Amino acid sequence: MATSGVNVVRYSALAFGVFYGFYHQSTLTAQLKLNEINRDYEHKESLIQKAKAEYTKKTMPSQSKTAGGNVITDPNDSNFDLEAYLTMKTADEAK
Repeated sequence: MATSGVNVVRYSALAFGVFYGFYHQSTLTAQLKLNEINRDYEHKESLIQKAKAEYTKKTMPSQSKTAGGNVITDPNDSNFDLEAYLTMKTADEAK
């Protein structure tokens, strides 16, 4: 039969193991939550970057026209862009 000192050591070790298990589980859970928050943030950040790129592509068509040289010079055309035409003319005069 075990003495009372041995029982105290056994139950102390058991209590320490239980408390350590709770502590370790809580740190693992907190780390998983933090990783999930970071992953969501990075996903939202990438979506914002994609949206900004699409917006700039959508709102800057006149510069792409002048860069490619596909400027419509007929003022009666419905797609005529005066700014692109004038930019092309000033670039031609500068050469």
